[in-house]
Formats: sequence, structure tokens, C-alpha cells
Amino acid sequence: MPRVPDPPSLTPDHIARVHREIADAGPAPGVEQQTDADYAHWVSHILKGHAPGAPIQLFASGSLIWKPEIDHRAERPAVARGWHRAFCLRMHRFRGTPDQPGLMMALDRGGQCRGVVLELPSEDPAVQLDRLFRREFTVKPINNIPRWLMVQTPDGPVKALGFVMNRASPYYAGRLPPEEAARTLSRACGHWGTGAEYLLNTVTQLEARGIRDAGLWRLQALVAEEIDRMPPGS
Repeated sequence: MPRVPDPPSLTPDHIARVHREIADAGPAPGVEQQTDADYAHWVSHILKGHAPGAPIQLFASGSLIWKPEIDHRAERPAVARGWHRAFCLRMHRFRGTPDQPGLMMALDRGGQCRGVVLELPSEDPAVQLDRLFRREFTVKPINNIPRWLMVQTPDGPVKALGFVMNRASPYYAGRLPPEEAARTLSRACGHWGTGAEYLLNTVTQLEARGIRDAGLWRLQALVAEEIDRMPPGS
């Protein structure tokens, strides 16, 4: 019989221990937000590289897998070479606060990333992209840059839309040691929830698709250890 994979060390009980109810304080003073005109520019820019009438293929590697917030009609495994998922985006909102910033994942240069391609409906691509872009980036300079990637699927190479980290962003955290990322994720919480929950959701959904990301698997164990060391009620 095939061996049943071990469950993650990080559990919903860990998440409950570090979750706090936090109100959204809104954008920090001085932070410039993307405007309607900015989103329209990005939509136009991306559609220039897309064949009219064809469904957009969207490469998902993190929360887009388990919370896409956009309709899709098919999913298949895919590998993006030259990019890897990493907790390299500092967050002072959403899953962190100015006092205790969090981390979120983005595609950073180097290596490869196993994820999935979501096929979007053919209708109203501009409307779909506008909604998607408003989900993926909110501030200037842009954090997650939309761009066309060539990914490998079981059916061959596919041109897919992905979001890659802007290393010029002031929120780019660089390549963090796993222990430092774990300390941040075990403590950070915003009005969207905790960094630990974000990590567990991603690991769980990847595992459900047969994807074991060694870096994330180690990281979730380190986050569980961090939480276990916290004094009760901390």
C-alpha cells in the first residue's frame, strides 16, 4: 500500500493560539495607492501580449490556489522554471501591522516552482484582469508585477500570466533565513489573519495536489516550534 504522507506539524490549534482580532487601519500615511488609471494601464499592457478570444491561463503558486477570488473553469499542474516561491514580501497590512510586520509569498528569481495553471473564462478578459490586479497589488511602487511566463504542463509548454516580485520595491525582504521567516510568521497577524494560517493553507493545498515544497515544509515545522515555545497567553 502507498505510504500516507505525514501531516504538517503546524496545526489549526497553533493558528488559534496566535490569532488576534485586528481592525484594518487602512493604508499607512504617505503610502501611495494604485489608481483606477494605473490598473487600466496594467490591464492594457498585459492584454497586448494575449491572443484575443483565447482563455487566459493563470499560474498560481500560493494563495491564488486556495483563494483565487476569480472564476476559473479548469486547473492543471504546471512548473515555472527560473522562479521560486518565497516569503520575501514584507506586509504592514492584511497579514501584518506596522508594529509587527508580516510576510507573504511571491515568485522570486531563481530555481523553479511547482504550482497550477488556472484557465479563466474567455469572456470579458479586461474585467477579469482588473479584478485580479486589484487583489494582487495595491501600492506604488508595485510589489507583484504581472507578466507572461512560459510554464511546463503535462500537455506541454503554456504561456501563463504570473505575478513576480519587484525587487526594487521597498517591501522586498530579500532571501531570509528560514528561522527568521518562521519567527515573523509565528507572530504576525493582520485583519486578514495570521501569517501562520497563510502558510498552513498553502502547504495543505499544495499537498492535496501532490506538491511537496521542501522549503515550505521545513518552514511550517519551524513556525510550529516557534508557537510551541511561546508562553501561554502571549
